[in-house]
Amino acid sequence: MPRSLTSGIWLTSPEHFIPQPEKTVCLTGHRIKSVVPYRNDSAFLELTVTGIQLLLCRYIDMAIEAGYTSFIDGLSTGADLWAAQYISRLKNNGADLKLIGAMPYLRHAERFRPVEQEILRKVELSCDTVVCTASDPDIVYSKNGAGKELYRTRNYFMADCSSAGIAYYNHSEFRSGTHQTVAYLNNSGKQVAEFCNEDLYRIIDEAGTDTAAVRQRISLLPSVFGPLKRES
Repeated sequence: MPRSLTSGIWLTSPEHFIPQPEKTVCLTGHRIKSVVPYRNDSAFLELTVTGIQLLLCRYIDMAIEAGYTSFIDGLSTGADLWAAQYISRLKNNGADLKLIGAMPYLRHAERFRPVEQEILRKVELSCDTVVCTASDPDIVYSKNGAGKELYRTRNYFMADCSSAGIAYYNHSEFRSGTHQTVAYLNNSGKQVAEFCNEDLYRIIDEAGTDTAAVRQRISLLPSVFGPLKRES
């Protein structure tokens, strides 16, 4: 496999990656365009984005508390990179976690904005492994033709390497890659801890529009993950 065009690290092929699904959570979610501000008021966009990020962090904490130690992330903009950044921070602070990147094809970040490419570069450097699920280094995504299945292949790979999922998923967006990943996880009988815009709106209704109050309310959400069985 070649090196990443963003960070320069060596990539791994799916054939050379050994998953540990019983300890791994698949991370999936929408891009920022799916974050509709609270009350549809642009004045609350920053609060809403922050709230989605805080919910991702809380659900990741729930998984860690339950015993999961590995997370596989799709490296797309929005929820994927937000989740990966949080796990990277936890690792940098000494948490014994693994972060696995799943790259749909070598050139997938060509259309990222410079700030997003820089976030991706740092995330890739924090990953224990980055797997590129496309073997052809020249292939690119297209709605028709050879590249049309690249994201589906990546999404199914992440789900197959996991025993649970965390998803920022708005059910109205049933044509999205997030829907595809969540549906595949569900059809495989795997638990998916998911939340949507409306879940955050209800929290803001209860806590008010002060960011600190929303943060506090999210931190108190009870875990949805049961404890993993300990190895004998």
